Amino acid sequence: MKINQVYLGLGSNLGNRQENLNMARLQISQNVGSIIAQSAIYETAAWGLKEQNDFLNQVICVSTKLQPLEVLAAVLAVELAMGRKRDLKWGARLIDIDVLYYNNEIIQLPELVVPHPFIQERRFVLAPLAEIAGALLHPQLQLSNAQLLEVCADTSEVRKKQ
Repeated sequence: MKINQVYLGLGSNLGNRQENLNMARLQISQNVGSIIAQSAIYETAAWGLKEQNDFLNQVICVSTKLQPLEVLAAVLAVELAMGRKRDLKWGARLIDIDVLYYNNEIIQLPELVVPHPFIQERRFVLAPLAEIAGALLHPQLQLSNAQLLEVCADTSEVRKKQ
């Protein structure tokens, strides 16, 4: 069975944000696969709806036997188990888990688009992603994550917490 590498973006801006990220990583390691790399945690202002708490963000790389839609189902189940409510686009959330990359594949399905379509537009994703996978090429844009961070038009402040 093929072992796949999936990069996941984690974010939280409700409750104990640090504990939410810790719990998400634990649940992911139990339900998706082994975490083989993780970035530092970064603090950023909310994206979209500005009148909400700052986010803590992190990117992890997971080694998994799961197929792409199985990964998606597993991370959605983690969000649900942790109390994630999807009532407002860009709203506050206990936990948000995005599939950023799955190997170097390009996936275009109604329920899953990989690479995540907004990686290149979001500094809060690119900073932690470049930290653990700076040389990894975006399979559509053919730029590395480090290069994408350099040319990112998003000027939001992204502060490394640890």
